[in-house]
Amino acid sequence: MGDGIKPVYSIVIPAYNEESVLAESYKRLTAVMSALETPYELIFVNDGSLDTTADILDGMAGRDNCVKALHFSRNFGHQAAISAGMDYAAGEAVVIIDADLQDPPEVIPKMIEAWRAGSEVVYGKRLSRKGETVFKKLTARMFYRVLRKVTNVDIPVDTGDFRLLDRKVVDTMKRISERNRFMRGLVAWVGFSQTPVEYVRDERFAGETKYPFRKMVKFALDGITSFSYMPLRIATTLGAALSALSFAYLIVIVCQALFTNTTIQGWASTVSIILISQGIIMMMLGMIGEYIGRIFDEIKGRPLYIVARSEGFDTNPILKDG
Repeated sequence: MGDGIKPVYSIVIPAYNEESVLAESYKRLTAVMSALETPYELIFVNDGSLDTTADILDGMAGRDNCVKALHFSRNFGHQAAISAGMDYAAGEAVVIIDADLQDPPEVIPKMIEAWRAGSEVVYGKRLSRKGETVFKKLTARMFYRVLRKVTNVDIPVDTGDFRLLDRKVVDTMKRISERNRFMRGLVAWVGFSQTPVEYVRDERFAGETKYPFRKMVKFALDGITSFSYMPLRIATTLGAALSALSFAYLIVIVCQALFTNTTIQGWASTVSIILISQGIIMMMLGMIGEYIGRIFDEIKGRPLYIVARSEGFDTNPILKDG
């Protein structure tokens, strides 16, 4: 894409410590997009990488006018990186794809075809997932189906962030200000016409996964707490049930004290009930705490991310609100 030409397609590529895959990612994305013979831009978002990712991206931006790079001041997370890329994208259609090449760039033309046919959101639907453990496949499958059950938002199963968004969808997403983001849920929430494109997810080209178990748990919590009050309703139901059982047992104890001499019996069961009830109470407090923590994040009003510098853009912004 030459200088001054507005892109039709913007490809947003979050990258965190991806030095081993960036060259191949750039090569395959460039091959796919150049074949379309339509102006495009590749927006790499460096999410506070600690390796040579920043230097590699600066070099690409210096050699190729189609490449642009945003460098975060620190690691703000994958969902924030996606948001930043969308904020700076200028294309009429915006494609989100990870740098690790698990989602094949060669699927993008199929997404564009569906977009040109009238779909405003085209999401990638995984037929299978190569190179992933049975545990990860099983937990991912369970998570999306549970999420679909506990929320009124129709979030497609077996999908990730790999998708194409029409400009009107991107503009709508940019008006959403929440901090703990679950982007694939937000895309489903805003609506518009949505179409799947099926594909086989490949193994990671190189490097290590950026979603270890701890981050997977946080990601799942963000998804559930962002789109469902079910955990709070479960806490209320458990609390009511526990209160009813406690009251019933209190009646039993009073009757034993009034009419028998066996009040000392059942000590073990009493202690067990206390321990179980305390465990349930702590679990309920934890659920409530998750929601309170997210409320706390929202009311602070801090930026979703901070751009330390950029390459290839007309301006070099430092701070950007989410």
